[in-house]
Amino acid sequence: MMGDPKEAGAEASPSGTAARGGLSLLSQTESEEPSAQGSALFLGGSEVKSRAVVKYSSAPPRTAFARLEEKTDLKLPPANWLRESAKLGPAGTTILGNSKKSKPFSSFGMAYDFIDSVGNDVDVVSDSENIKKLLKIPYSKSHVSMAVHRIGRTLLLDELDIQELFMRSSQTGDWTWLKEFYQRLIDQKWQRKKKSKEHWYQKAILSKFLYYSINGDGAAQPVPSPAEQQESSSSDQTHESEGASWPAPFEMPSSVSEDPSASSQGREPLEPSCIVGHVASAPKEQNLTTLFNDGENSQGLKNDFVRNILWTFEDIHMLVGSNMPIFGGGRYPAVSLRLRDNNKPINVLTGIDYWLDNLICNVPELVMCFHVNGIVQKYEMIKTEEIPNLENSNFSTKVIKDIAQNILSFLKSNCTKEGHTYWLFKASGSDIVKLYDLTTLCEETEDKYQNPFTMPVAILLYKVACNMMMKKNQNKKHYGTIRTLLLNCVKLLDKSRHPQIIASANYMLSELFQLDEPKKEESSDSPLNENSDESYSEEEEEMADSDENGSYSTSSDPADDNKAVAIIKSVGELSVPEKYKSIHQIRPSCAFPVCHDTEERCRLVLSYVLEGLKSVDSSIKKESDLPAADPSTPIPLKYEDESTRGGPEGLEKQMALFLDKMGSLQKGNCSGQSGMTPGSWQHKMKLQLILKSSKAYYILSDAAMSLQKYGRALRYIKLALQSHDTYCCLCTNMLSEVLLFLSQYLTLCGDIQLMLAQNANNRAAHLEEFNYQTKEDQEILHSLHRESSCQGFAWATDLSTDLESQLSVSCKCYEAANEILQFSDLKSQNPEHYVQVLKRMGNIRNEIGVFYMNQAAALQGERVVSKSVSAAEQQLWKKSFSCFEKGIHNFESIDDATNAALLLCNTGRLMRVCAQAHCGAEDEFKREFSPEEGLYYSKAVDYYLKALRSLGTRDMHPVVWDSVNWELSTTYFTMATLQQDYAPLSRKAQEQIEKEVSEAMMKSLKHCDVDSATARQPLCQYRAATIHHRLASMYHSCLRNQVGDEHLRKQHRVLADLHYSKAAKLFQLLRDAPCELLRVQLERVAFAEFQMSSQNSNVGKLKTLSGALDIMVRTEHAFQLIRKELVEECDQPKNDEATSAADSSPNLNREEVIKLLSIFESRLSFLLLQSIKLMSSSKRKMSSNAVEEDVVLQTNKQIYSQLLRATANRNSTLLERTEVIICLLEQLASGSSGSSGSAVP
Repeated sequence: MMGDPKEAGAEASPSGTAARGGLSLLSQTESEEPSAQGSALFLGGSEVKSRAVVKYSSAPPRTAFARLEEKTDLKLPPANWLRESAKLGPAGTTILGNSKKSKPFSSFGMAYDFIDSVGNDVDVVSDSENIKKLLKIPYSKSHVSMAVHRIGRTLLLDELDIQELFMRSSQTGDWTWLKEFYQRLIDQKWQRKKKSKEHWYQKAILSKFLYYSINGDGAAQPVPSPAEQQESSSSDQTHESEGASWPAPFEMPSSVSEDPSASSQGREPLEPSCIVGHVASAPKEQNLTTLFNDGENSQGLKNDFVRNILWTFEDIHMLVGSNMPIFGGGRYPAVSLRLRDNNKPINVLTGIDYWLDNLICNVPELVMCFHVNGIVQKYEMIKTEEIPNLENSNFSTKVIKDIAQNILSFLKSNCTKEGHTYWLFKASGSDIVKLYDLTTLCEETEDKYQNPFTMPVAILLYKVACNMMMKKNQNKKHYGTIRTLLLNCVKLLDKSRHPQIIASANYMLSELFQLDEPKKEESSDSPLNENSDESYSEEEEEMADSDENGSYSTSSDPADDNKAVAIIKSVGELSVPEKYKSIHQIRPSCAFPVCHDTEERCRLVLSYVLEGLKSVDSSIKKESDLPAADPSTPIPLKYEDESTRGGPEGLEKQMALFLDKMGSLQKGNCSGQSGMTPGSWQHKMKLQLILKSSKAYYILSDAAMSLQKYGRALRYIKLALQSHDTYCCLCTNMLSEVLLFLSQYLTLCGDIQLMLAQNANNRAAHLEEFNYQTKEDQEILHSLHRESSCQGFAWATDLSTDLESQLSVSCKCYEAANEILQFSDLKSQNPEHYVQVLKRMGNIRNEIGVFYMNQAAALQGERVVSKSVSAAEQQLWKKSFSCFEKGIHNFESIDDATNAALLLCNTGRLMRVCAQAHCGAEDEFKREFSPEEGLYYSKAVDYYLKALRSLGTRDMHPVVWDSVNWELSTTYFTMATLQQDYAPLSRKAQEQIEKEVSEAMMKSLKHCDVDSATARQPLCQYRAATIHHRLASMYHSCLRNQVGDEHLRKQHRVLADLHYSKAAKLFQLLRDAPCELLRVQLERVAFAEFQMSSQNSNVGKLKTLSGALDIMVRTEHAFQLIRKELVEECDQPKNDEATSAADSSPNLNREEVIKLLSIFESRLSFLLLQSIKLMSSSKRKMSSNAVEEDVVLQTNKQIYSQLLRATANRNSTLLERTEVIICLLEQLASGSSGSSGSAVP
């Protein structure tokens, strides 16, 4: 890694560049950053686009080159040769080309430094020497040997020095498989070729020339002694030979153990970004310290280029490393300096070399120094765009562009498998270029980890994935790419050797899946699948060989058929424009998997979590100290019956222990059983994986809950809480976010227990679902049991058979969730969740209150009459009342007036249950309305009134308002009815009782809404009619029994008449109360008869009789309803008499109808007889009404006669009798209509 910032000066355009119209030049700043505009070169009428941006430079500020005098002897070394100088800066000898040979992993060093560019923006990462070598393939006979790796859409190119490699193989025995392959297929008589003396001579001359050129005074200094010269020369050679040292294949000897303190740096991870920091120490155990060590360079994985340049050549984006020396001087601020032998003309290869170097480094001018046998002759300056037109060095820039595009297309089309090492090889003097997949060849050997590129590639895949994950605004369409990167990384690594990276990669894979994302994001046309060129398959098949140009057909040599991935038959093809088009299509396997439901998504997450946990567990030393457990053996879920658990009392103790534990978590007093060191990578990673598993199980539980699979939901929430319990055991500092999760888990657990309680009829199915376990769940639980007993939440997750226990557990879950919110400032930070928890607490307390209230009512029903209230009943009342009271407090604390009103309403109902219990405790014959009953009914009234006050107005919640009003009306009505039916005459006077009954009835009437058109309207009308009927009956009774105060009698008479009238009107509105209507009318007739008995004059009596007969006529509506019911009953099938008797006329009581009909017949007969007598004995004078009265008299006689005959017939059915009455009433109505003006009062 470089010490300087990678992007220093990337924003600013250097001074002096804007004025130039041609190339953008490097400024004399330490960053050597050109203007952002780039450059376009116009060469021979055709345009080649080239733009170079320096991303990083360690070169010192440029100084002008020193022009050497003619006849300067370059064979003599200058005084400063191979010595450090302030003008050279930290780059030292590298900038002057003494260590120009690229390292085997040079592209990886750059990729690590510019991780943002890898995988997306850049097509190629390589040393500039490799780029030049590739672009010169059609012009050169020399051999080419390069390693190619694919990361996303980026190709990494590195020189694969076969000679150096096989030299190492001879010494160490490594790479023998490749050596054998090479000798078998390519060069059967391979032997090391030594470099000529001429090579070393030319290298020394160039080095001395460059040192002369930076000398301040420009003159040669005294020559060192021959001994010094020899020493320097030998040191140069040594340096060269060591420049490309190859690392051994990466192994971890069995004796090397994991270092738990290796990753002490970095804070506890919470986001994917933190994992990157941990990997810095991961290679320690694999002898790969230098991968991330800035101070050493032995593995060649350090970015040691003087400058890193982002070079865009036409449409190809390359990240290139260059060590070319750049000087000031000449017509431009930057020039490249070259030494040429005057006797050797510049050829095409040299021209291309110089031109590409200047393009890559954005240098506009080339300065060439010509020498003869080391003696300086002259200098010549050439513009970069003129280089392709030099004599003996003519070449077409357009062809170079075509070569670049063809090679890139060829490599991209064939290097498709991420993580594989490809070998691009062209033998010396050959025209055939071959591409081999070394990873596939290596896998055929005994040890597939013999490939030394494996670890750097895996680390790079990992780093690129990490970098993409860290971008907060990362579009989800890249998730498929990230997933492929990580899967390929894991595939490359040996689980036993690299547990940390594998665990971390699996954790990141699990992080890709948004557990609670809405389903619309999962559709097939979502951007998750819209990958571009970076979409490729790690398992794809090879391309077909039938390309129209024959580009990828194999060689005629049969030995190559099954080994080479692809072959370029002739290097001349590379010069043909678009000869090799990239046929690389979008591969579906890189698309992010579409999960069709939540369960599938969570299961994927859990599979990655499990792999991560296995990696962590395998790396922990203290295996032998752990209790033996077989992952394939199910861990019992400890199903217990309520009788063994000690009921709610035991639950209280478990809750207390849980809250103590939560308190200790706040202080950080926790440790796991496996002996992991807090702060180690294992500790941090396991915490993250366990937290992820708990979230996944929570989402699974929530999904099962919505599907009404409550047994399954309880199993998943149990696993979520067991994961969380283990997290608590390992965590040294509990974060508020994690506490919030726990509160949410417990809230859901409470919901599930409540639903199980309410669906007890399906208990067997729920129990079966609860006890089922997948192998994956067992293995995760096995990993959890390494750290904890996982019993911290056993009290909350057991499936009980007892309803009370389930309700109590549900309540305790909500209480625990609420307690957790109180531990820190979570209540104010998460107000919505807090409100939900309190609502649920209020609701479950209401449920428990109702449960106890129903139990008390059931006990009351079983009790023997006249027995006093039992202690058990009173205990249940207290429990119920306590629950309602706490629930009301919960709802009031969050200003939920509606639910508070409902609980107040239920408390009122409890008071009525208490009152009814005292009512049943007395002897039926001596029954009186007791003070206890009065007290409890008064309390009930108070609670109902509080409920109405809580609601305020009906508009707030009409349904609840109507319900409370109805209950209040019922309470008043019940009080009044009981006082009326069981008058407490032993304690109160009759008048006082009548007054209290009247008041209670009127209050009941006030809260009985007969006008609103609701579902309850018929009930309200019936209730109001009954109240009026009862009041009328009471006043009628008072009138009968009262003697004395005439004013009071008159008042009672008026009130009785008024209430009878209102009762009749209301009963007439109802279709299913004919008997009640008939009874009211008969009582009105009896009331009229009572009035008539106190009258003396015939006129008065006749008037009253006429009114009574008129009331009789109005009962026709009731008889019509009765007839309708009877007809429907007769029309039913005769063959099923038992059924018809049971099912027919549910609203019609036949016995009551017969009884009322008999009374009606007798009263009608009596009234008709009295009417006939009075009208016949009347000695009135002839008047205008006499004729009408005669008609009425005749009609009455006729009706009376028919009635007598009808009643005398004992064989008449009920229906026939009813029809006779209806007929008579119709005659009576038509007959009396003429005299109604005088007859009806």
